Amino acid sequence: MKKLILACISTCFFLLSNAQEKTQQLTLKEAIKFAIEHSYNTKVSQNDILSAQRKVWETTTIGLPQIDGKVDYQNFIKQPITLADFDQDGTNEEFIFGTQQNMNATVTLKQLLFDGSYLVGLQASKTYLKISEQANEKTEMLTKEAVINAYGNVLVTENSITILESNIKILQKNYNDAKKIYENGFNEEEDVEQLEITLGNLKNQLNSVLRMKGIAYQMLNLSIGNPIETKLILTDSLDSLAESNISLALVAKTFNVNNHIDFKISENDRETKRLMMKLEQSKALPTLSAFLNYGTQANSGSFSFLKSNQRWFDSSLLGVSLNVPIFSSFGRKAKTAQAKIALENADIRLEEIKQRLSLEAQKAKNDYQISIDNYQTSKKNVGLAERIEKKQRIKFFEGISSSFDLLQAQNQLYTQQQNYIQSMLDVIAKKATLENALNLPTI
Repeated sequence: MKKLILACISTCFFLLSNAQEKTQQLTLKEAIKFAIEHSYNTKVSQNDILSAQRKVWETTTIGLPQIDGKVDYQNFIKQPITLADFDQDGTNEEFIFGTQQNMNATVTLKQLLFDGSYLVGLQASKTYLKISEQANEKTEMLTKEAVINAYGNVLVTENSITILESNIKILQKNYNDAKKIYENGFNEEEDVEQLEITLGNLKNQLNSVLRMKGIAYQMLNLSIGNPIETKLILTDSLDSLAESNISLALVAKTFNVNNHIDFKISENDRETKRLMMKLEQSKALPTLSAFLNYGTQANSGSFSFLKSNQRWFDSSLLGVSLNVPIFSSFGRKAKTAQAKIALENADIRLEEIKQRLSLEAQKAKNDYQISIDNYQTSKKNVGLAERIEKKQRIKFFEGISSSFDLLQAQNQLYTQQQNYIQSMLDVIAKKATLENALNLPTI
């Protein structure tokens, strides 16, 4: 019996430990930091950087010495016969030249001496690495914004549940009281039915939000790179985040388009087009390479190549190869012209993105300022709506106000409560959008 109890305690402890391992407490800043390290998009972008680094080295090795080794073994199952009239008697005799088995071993060293395409390719690979690094920076910014929105949506869901449960509790009491008053003949049945309709609507809203709650948590897990079933405990409140994210100094911050990651990416895109034009131009230049070859050969009537008395005959060759493009029927000229047009288009796009980023920054500032104004107004309005609803409730039960007046006050309160919750989320989300528009640090 004692062993059974110990086994049960051990099992419970194990299950409890597993449950604790799957529970994660996060502030918003911790969620952002965790996502930058573990989210699916950032992992892919970091791998892209590693791939680009390997690409730079791959391109670099083209201009470095290349050594190839080769071994050929031949065994004539039936040797070829050569006919020749060596004694000039008019009759061809049969001759077999060479041995039945041969083996050749060669080592060749190749070195590129000059190739314009190689030099351009080396520059392009470094530009590609820079683009990958900038893409990773952009991914981190987008990840931060996605996490903020997902974190905020969870808090909105939790706050909505709390408010709805509080409203239902109050309304349920009102309904029960009104029903008792009706049963005693002091009010109309319509008053009770009106409260019942409102109560039913609130319960439906609560059920809907409760179903959305699970999805909201799963979306947050997905955005930070967790398994979606991971249990999360969010330690920041919506109210505190809204207050801490109000920063009027951010609205006054000067926007520098040259520091924006999107502008830098466009500049690198233009550089890529410039290198493509340079590549096409370099194809008209000659290429020069050299090689050094060393080989050894052995011949035998049987497989005796591994024996110490086998004779091997060495050979070596040094060579230089020069390839000079002379005429391509103007094909190279056409390709160069296309590359030049692509470069001109990149210049146009660069100017366009400069204007667009400046406009987006101004719009983000306006949206953020509006969200702060809406938050302050909604915070004030929800307090007013609570007082109005409370007064109407008192009047209703004192018999000096109708159920219609109470219904209007209740609906107004519920609307203002939702507006207030949404205004807090907007402050947080619009600030994140503004920080991205101004290209401010991720954390």
